[in-house]
Amino acid sequence: LGGTPILDGVDLDVRDGELLALVGPNGAGKSTLLAVLAGDLEPDRGTVELDGATLRSWTQVEMAMRRAVMLQELTMSFPFTVRQTVEMGRSPWIGQDAEDDDERRVAESMLATDVEHLADRRFTSLSGGERARAAMARVVAQDARVLLLDEPTAALDVRHQEQVLTLAARSARLGVGVVVVMHDLSLAAAYADRIVVLADGAVRAVGTPQEVLTSDLLSTVYEHSIDVLTHPVTGDLIVVPGRTRQALGRG
Repeated sequence: LGGTPILDGVDLDVRDGELLALVGPNGAGKSTLLAVLAGDLEPDRGTVELDGATLRSWTQVEMAMRRAVMLQELTMSFPFTVRQTVEMGRSPWIGQDAEDDDERRVAESMLATDVEHLADRRFTSLSGGERARAAMARVVAQDARVLLLDEPTAALDVRHQEQVLTLAARSARLGVGVVVVMHDLSLAAAYADRIVVLADGAVRAVGTPQEVLTSDLLSTVYEHSIDVLTHPVTGDLIVVPGRTRQALGRG
């Protein structure tokens, strides 16, 4: 982009029934990779395939039937209500048999993301967290087999972070392929089946949370001391920055 290589040598599979987390420091290429997977950016070299065919083989409507995208920047040019915003997720199915499910899927998606009480609010009047949940409801209502989510928990409080990622994980259990860009490594460890660690536009590691979330690798990638602990009850990995009492101003 602008003469600067953002991604190089990335080879990646997105699998049905799996939640795949993309993690890495700022500028690693996470959002760019998601945009390439979505078809919003075309790579200079290499190809992206969806269901065994290159993205160029599909029309926009055909792609929308197969993959849904939640962007990091949540903007709306017109004062649509939350319900209307979620209903947009059903647009690929106009004229299809699945159109009969529109009302049910919109209602279920709004309930699952805790936005049904916001149904008549204008999207532009919502807080950042409320917008994120409404956008997630739209993506879920789309009923695509691949979900591409760019930092869906960034503006959410703890309860809604857990709610959105539980919904994403449940979608994966039902056979959907889910790709999530995340900054919270502990959340990634708790919910991801596989994790891709990116740095400087390249894949540094791919594997289960236990395989790739190591103190040595993360400290190198993030250029900061990072500790990886184990939760005493759940066994989940907890990733925290290494800190000294001096750094905290405590002597």
